[in-house]
Amino acid sequence: MLKNNVGGIDKIARIIIGALLIIGALMGMGVWMWIGIVPLATGLMGSCPFYSIFGMNTCPLKK
Repeated sequence: MLKNNVGGIDKIARIIIGALLIIGALMGMGVWMWIGIVPLATGLMGSCPFYSIFGMNTCPLKK
């Protein structure tokens, strides 16, 4: 299982942007807008494979 590496604001932004892109695709604004599935999924899961590859983490540090 992937480690959580997507923090609060990042997670909210990914979900909103992903949802808006999918809505645009459903409205016929372009097939490329289905790419919104990626930020929506990573926002909902709380884990981004690209963040893992590049060693990034937007989650707050646990003490």
